[in-house]
Amino acid sequence: MRLKKIQITGFKTFPEKTEFNFDQQITVIIGPNGSGKSNISDAIKWVLGEQSAKNLRGQHMNDVIFNGTTNRKPLSLAEVNLHIKNEDNALPIEFPEIQISRQIFRDGEGKYYINKQKCRLKDITNTFLDTGIGARAYSIIEQGQIEKFISASSIERRPFFEEAAGIMKYKNRKIEAMRDLEKLNDNLIRIEDRILQLESQTRSLKRQAAKARRY
Repeated sequence: MRLKKIQITGFKTFPEKTEFNFDQQITVIIGPNGSGKSNISDAIKWVLGEQSAKNLRGQHMNDVIFNGTTNRKPLSLAEVNLHIKNEDNALPIEFPEIQISRQIFRDGEGKYYINKQKCRLKDITNTFLDTGIGARAYSIIEQGQIEKFISASSIERRPFFEEAAGIMKYKNRKIEAMRDLEKLNDNLIRIEDRILQLESQTRSLKRQAAKARRY
């Protein structure tokens, strides 16, 4: 599994559709300050499901949409498509190549796609669980992140080790199972309350029926 290419349209400093191909094992992107190098890594994190505008160096999520210049009008949509080679079937989707897409509009509406089929953010997150790829996974190392990791507490480091060890998906399944169990318990409580209510109504109706028979 490896990144094949990324297509960026209307995202931050890329108003036009821009494509970066990663044909080699090692690809280096160089350029002067302000040329948009960091925005490429932001685009990768964003399409993989990043939900924090702060982690994308913005205040609001729709800040990622190209905001215009003196010569160009602002755009109403940002879109990023990530193409990943999956010939080794490292991802749980039976295709040799997988396309992950994300869109956001000015009104805040967002859409997610896997192989051009609309999906949920959860579907994308689950696809990359325990692969090291993801919005917060260890495959994306930003400037200063290694220093933060070294100085972090054991609790703060734990998610990275869990991801590397391949247990995050099981942990997430446990959390989901606990949520489902909690919902079932809530439903049982409501059903029991309803049964008690119906039993009370039944006793009242029986008393009324007995009283009616006496008269």
